[in-house]
Amino acid sequence: MPIEGQSENPGQPNSTTASQNDKQREQEVLPESQQQPKRILGVMPNFRAVSAGFTPPPPTPKQSFIIATENSFDYSSFVFVGMTSALAEWTNAHPRLGQGMEGYGNYYWRGFVDKTTGNYFVIFAYPTIFHHDERYYAMGKGPIWKRATYAVTRIFVARDYYGNNVPNVSEVLGRATSQSISLSYYPSQDQTAEKLAVKFGYALGRDALTNVFREFWPDIATHVLHRHP
Repeated sequence: MPIEGQSENPGQPNSTTASQNDKQREQEVLPESQQQPKRILGVMPNFRAVSAGFTPPPPTPKQSFIIATENSFDYSSFVFVGMTSALAEWTNAHPRLGQGMEGYGNYYWRGFVDKTTGNYFVIFAYPTIFHHDERYYAMGKGPIWKRATYAVTRIFVARDYYGNNVPNVSEVLGRATSQSISLSYYPSQDQTAEKLAVKFGYALGRDALTNVFREFWPDIATHVLHRHP
């Protein structure tokens, strides 16, 4: 049931302005402890989160494209890829990419392409085809175990444009497509079925943990850190 302030015509949202208006309505009608911020700790992007109890109109293809672009090219994305690339170079994850600054560069651009293609397939391309809303709708209240289970399982359960729960084909197929594309730019000797499965599982696990963090961040910020989320 949409709360007061939702658009009367949920099938016809505008573009960026509509998204900004949705966030403003959230802040006007929801208590601070339930509001999802645009950034967590002022750094981590949280553009895909919807506050508990709020039901915005389904995203247009343009809105989904903008969210995918924000997630891909936000300054924090470059930092995150830099950290994961440094770890991969340090552990010599792909020996044929080399080590040192040259090796780090080889890891970095591949990691950035991995992240970017995944974002566009998971957030924009497949959701537009399947009419999925890939935003995270926070539960906001209830037992901790129930909220944690809900958050983790959202990688397998999505909302469609009509608010129904459906299999999250966009997430699973999007991550699988990204891994398939990576075959073209990683050394062929490193692309074993086992390594691809590990990378695919890592991508899904990272998204699941991100959802858990999104779910509980307003509570942590309000009740533990005593600050606005």
